[in-house]
Amino acid sequence: MTCSAASAIDEPLPGTAATVTTWLCVEQPGAWGRDVLGDAVLGTELSAELARATTAAKVRLMLVRRPGRTARRDTRTVLLVNSGPENPWCEQLEIADLDELLNLDLAALSGPAPGIGTAVANPVVLVCAHAKRDQCCALYGRPIAAQLGKLYPDAVWECSHTGGHRFAPSMIMLPTGYTYGRLDTTASAAVVAAAFAGVVAIDGLRGRSVYSPAAQAAEIAVRERIEAGPAELSVLEADGTIIVSHIDGRSWRVATASRSLPARPASCGAAPKPVEAVSVVSLTELPVAKES
Repeated sequence: MTCSAASAIDEPLPGTAATVTTWLCVEQPGAWGRDVLGDAVLGTELSAELARATTAAKVRLMLVRRPGRTARRDTRTVLLVNSGPENPWCEQLEIADLDELLNLDLAALSGPAPGIGTAVANPVVLVCAHAKRDQCCALYGRPIAAQLGKLYPDAVWECSHTGGHRFAPSMIMLPTGYTYGRLDTTASAAVVAAAFAGVVAIDGLRGRSVYSPAAQAAEIAVRERIEAGPAELSVLEADGTIIVSHIDGRSWRVATASRSLPARPASCGAAPKPVEAVSVVSLTELPVAKES
């Protein structure tokens, strides 16, 4: 049984998105190896320098490529992304030499759009197709990336490991960081269409990467009750209490709980290990504060 088949039996999706706020996506056609930095896909010295720089700046490095077998170009696309809930942004630039990556001010990704590249207005779609990490990503991710690439050729990229092979196919919408799993071709197209329309699709939603697992599950629970755009809900998590607020003044207190599930492989071929699942146990709409 594949890892994704085992997970689908009893593991809920909400609360499973990898926790990431800032991203560095580098175009790398061809094979990637199992570990994008450890296997020195970008070169031994550069990979070591990037590992240090991205770790220090708390930036997630992703390799991306257009769906299908695309020819190498003289330049590579680089995406700089901040998925902060208030003002997420994405910038794009072209580089002629990979060493130019070391000149990027990665610390600037934690703030407002720095103007390093050109602002990207439309959503960017990342579909995990990292076969060297897990067969499910190749088996289920590549067909979806291929179809979406025909519909949105400028927006869709195959990407390296996103976190959560067992939820394959896995897809991330940038710059918002909304992460999806277990989508077929029809559902994935609907998710992307919704993103282009400024709507957060619920089907297959694992959570928004900027939040903790519990906060991800809480936000999804509220979104299942109401329709709200990406910027219309905010989540505050403090002292074990989660409050989800709408810009119109409504808010909800959400209580969550974790439970251990039977051991299962995190990826195909890996040794089984227990996982924690997050569930919402109560959701209470709070009174709207009256203006004095």
